[in-house]
Amino acid sequence: MAGNSVNFELLTPVTFLKRTAMVYGHKDAVVHNDKRFTYRQFENRVHRLASALYGIGISKGDKVAFLSPNIPPMLEAHFAVPMIGATLVSINI
Repeated sequence: MAGNSVNFELLTPVTFLKRTAMVYGHKDAVVHNDKRFTYRQFENRVHRLASALYGIGISKGDKVAFLSPNIPPMLEAHFAVPMIGATLVSINI
């Protein structure tokens, strides 16, 4: 399929999250111990993190390191950091 087709949209993690929150907003996206977030809630959390990172001066081309186990904030970072054009350096403990 040609890249300029009317049906073509590049699927990135950020566009995937936006689409999934729109289509499946009420369904569980994240379950960690006793916490549950729907796709809509997860998308809101990602936007808040992206906004906070942008607010402290992180911008396109920057590298952002997260030192964290596999918990919801690490997952949120996988979407929030590229959302502002930066690169995530994920350090899993």
